[in-house]
Amino acid sequence: MTLETTKWDPAENLETPEDIVLYLNAALEEGDPALLSAALGDIARSKGMAALSKETGLTKPGLYKALSENGDPRLSTLMKVTKSLGLQLSIRPAA
Repeated sequence: MTLETTKWDPAENLETPEDIVLYLNAALEEGDPALLSAALGDIARSKGMAALSKETGLTKPGLYKALSENGDPRLSTLMKVTKSLGLQLSIRPAA
């Protein structure tokens, strides 16, 4: 008997604003920029990369590259993407 697995795509499970906030906060808590970029990419894909491209004025290929595990988005890209996704970044004292 063999075990059959399927690939899990987080973008398919980010349905509510609460889901998105929890997912992004979990990525931020890890402190890994690559994980943060990938999480933003998952969120962007869940909302539609074409629409995000249109709203931000950034190209789809540029978004895919910046919001990937190997991406390193500029702060201006991060701000445009989060605003377009209806998110707001904030800073708080470390625990």
